[in-house]
Amino acid sequence: MKREGTKVTHLLEIVKNMEPVDERLYTGNRNAGGVKQYLSEAGWLQEEWGEIAAEGERLLEVPTPELTYALFQVYAKTGSRREYEQAYFERRRRLNTFALLSLRSPEKYLDPLLDILWAICDEYSWCVPAHLPDRLADNEIDLFAAETGFALAEISVLLRPQLPPLMSDRIRSEVKRRVLTPFLAHGPYAWETATHNWSAVCAGSVGAAALLLEEDARRLADILARTEQSMEHYLSGFGEDGACLEGIGYWRYGFGYFVYYSDLLLTRSKGRLDWFRREKVAQIAAFQQKCFLCGDQVANFSDSHPRNHVHLGLSHKLAERFPGVTPPPARLRAPYTEDHCSRWAPALRNLLWTRGGTDADDWESGSTYLPDAKWLVARHRSGGGVFGFAAKGGCNDEPHNHNDLGHFMLVAEETVFLCDLGAGEYRKGYFGDERYVYDCNGSQGHSVPIVNGSCQAPGAERRADVLEAAAGPRRDRLKLDISGAYPDQGLEALDRDLEWEKGELPSLKLVDEFRFTLPPESIAERFVTQIKPQFQDDGSIILIGAGRRSLRIDFDQDLYRVEMTEHSFTNHFGVDEGWYGIDFHVLRPAMNQRLEFAFRFE
Repeated sequence: MKREGTKVTHLLEIVKNMEPVDERLYTGNRNAGGVKQYLSEAGWLQEEWGEIAAEGERLLEVPTPELTYALFQVYAKTGSRREYEQAYFERRRRLNTFALLSLRSPEKYLDPLLDILWAICDEYSWCVPAHLPDRLADNEIDLFAAETGFALAEISVLLRPQLPPLMSDRIRSEVKRRVLTPFLAHGPYAWETATHNWSAVCAGSVGAAALLLEEDARRLADILARTEQSMEHYLSGFGEDGACLEGIGYWRYGFGYFVYYSDLLLTRSKGRLDWFRREKVAQIAAFQQKCFLCGDQVANFSDSHPRNHVHLGLSHKLAERFPGVTPPPARLRAPYTEDHCSRWAPALRNLLWTRGGTDADDWESGSTYLPDAKWLVARHRSGGGVFGFAAKGGCNDEPHNHNDLGHFMLVAEETVFLCDLGAGEYRKGYFGDERYVYDCNGSQGHSVPIVNGSCQAPGAERRADVLEAAAGPRRDRLKLDISGAYPDQGLEALDRDLEWEKGELPSLKLVDEFRFTLPPESIAERFVTQIKPQFQDDGSIILIGAGRRSLRIDFDQDLYRVEMTEHSFTNHFGVDEGWYGIDFHVLRPAMNQRLEFAFRFE
């Protein structure tokens, strides 16, 4: 308790000497005319403003969705999050769009903004039903409640001259009632000590809202003491390699909010509270550029989407601060409407922090082994095109875990030949006992062996042992023992050796060596693709891409019965997608079995 009191006392001294809350927090010395003038002079934002304006015109023609009791109850009755959240996020889209456009055209958009501000202040809860207990929600703070508090606080600062006093007062009152006061009075919340995105998003949003709205110095110091501790917990979820085990999408989300909070804290504290000095933060900042394989295709392990765009604002801010961060190609910019959750903080910073884009078509070649995550990620550019390879070890108890030890991906010219299905639709069962029934989460939907009819099992003890890992200019290699991922059925070792040869047209050699203490009943190798396999007269298998490249799979045809199985899953957006399993059933499984495959781009 003494140590905690000392920290609050130190923070209280900083708080009493903070920068005032006004537009200069966002523009600094770059533009004395304020945010509105700065944004109007940024000629490189024309495309972004065009997208926002088009969305504004659309939203003026449609009514504000109602958050009815019937919608609120859908999750409890069916487990579906989609119905309520679509309406909820559409309301946030109205908030963001009308607020941003009011910075340029208040005569047209201020009244619609005031209406949606009032409507959001009227909502029963800023949390979504999937995050609420089955009781009154007065003291709950989830991701979206915290984000809403941050958004309203920031809008009230940036549009202070245009907002009527009643609206400004109500925003302040509602943010304190729903976010700041519960945080102080009813915590600690479980997410305060989380080592994943919740601690960064929730605590970062609470801390940012407090930095903007809390006028009582002691209350602000108390809040910051807690949010600062949450950021320590968040960073502890990363290894020294900076990899985000939740996947690239959750890096952008969680680390984004870490940066939004940290930047505001740094500015208000006059440089005295600076998270950006940490070496680990610099490593985390460089994670994004390592994940892109080819175009917008990424190493989408965990609950990530196969195709990703970048938030240019966040990316450029990181490139400014950290020499090891490369600005992304401009063509990878995320469109304004892409974020289906309609988050205010990144939308604003994509305008304030973007500095124009690079003209490069893709990031430069590079291979990276991330020793803490046990990921190997390679992007290879040659005269034959752009190619990507990624493989992973780790354990089967990671944040947003998939049972996928030894899983790998192959990409060429923006076609994913061997894929990761990515995130499925978030429903009640998705994060419960049913999680690994979903193909996108269970190992049945990944390019890994099936041993004695069994898929991989979940759990922290189900981990891969790295036998060799190397990333070099001509060849990358990852060799793992993944036997620990499988139920104990006499499997003593399963060494998966993946060797990526980088040439004009690169190739991958895969060797799996099985050692059993009991005669195995069955061994099958499964490779996962969303391209229908073509069986050739010579016995090989070809996957034909959308462009000029195809992938040939060569193997010993005397060893296997080859089967193609068709499957489907529901992706994160509720859309059904098909996928194929190419299953190689070993005809005469032996106690010491070596299986070899070659994947060659043509």
